[in-house]
Amino acid sequence: MPPSVKAQADDEAIRVFAENLRQLLLAPPLGQKRVMGIDPGFRTGCKVVCLDAQGNLVHNENIYPHPPVDKKTEAASKLRKMIEAYKIEAIAIGNGTASRETENFVTHQQFDRPVQVFVVSEQGASIYSASKTARDEFPDYDVTVRGAVSIARRLMDPLAELVKIDPKPIGVGQYQHDVDQTKLKKSLDQTVENCGMSETTKGSVIKKRILAIFLRHYSANG
Repeated sequence: MPPSVKAQADDEAIRVFAENLRQLLLAPPLGQKRVMGIDPGFRTGCKVVCLDAQGNLVHNENIYPHPPVDKKTEAASKLRKMIEAYKIEAIAIGNGTASRETENFVTHQQFDRPVQVFVVSEQGASIYSASKTARDEFPDYDVTVRGAVSIARRLMDPLAELVKIDPKPIGVGQYQHDVDQTKLKKSLDQTVENCGMSETTKGSVIKKRILAIFLRHYSANG
């Protein structure tokens, strides 16, 4: 491909990537609701977390509604108990492996309270779950719990959650590694800023989360 044609193709691809990222970042936030996050899976089960209205983790466990374990009745019972115990108002299901099956399972359950069900992008959740920010906030939990928390928080406030990771792993388009990486980074960084999240604001979001960790630790330990 001639250099000029390659440059034009890169520019168009980068424009598409940036627009996809913008739509992700500006997705309407659910707000301060009590949310259940589900990171779906087959063999390893579905990791379930419950968050309070401020996005703090209050409970986590696994359910196994799909083969090969296939404990649907037990999984349904656990879901109902968690939803009632933590007064869950919405459920966020990651859009990865077993997402469709998990959504089908959840939406066919009868709960004692009204609960909205959403499927959210889990791209980049594994990057966040292994990051220092996630380890600092959840030092006693493994990456599966952190990933499910990220999925739930993306429903509550997509912008505040997604800016914690580098834009490129969010999965904003095909072949993003084939284009000019310098141009791509500049475009994606500019998109983040255009969505109202400068590096200063981004740092402030993370600082607030760190402060929340400190306050929880202080209240627990004096």
